Amino acid sequence: MTRHNSYGKTNKGGKKRNVLKRFERIDVLRKLGKWVDGKNTRVTNLPKTPSA
Repeated sequence: MTRHNSYGKTNKGGKKRNVLKRFERIDVLRKLGKWVDGKNTRVTNLPKTPSA
């Protein structure tokens, strides 16, 4: 019996993701200067950010 080719890929982390997690988006906003700790408290409806 053979395994499906989606199992056990060796380069799982090598592919670039197009969707960032919320904390990654906040980090990008910090680098762009659009996020200030303490001032920005809403973490929903974040603006779009470049993925890399």
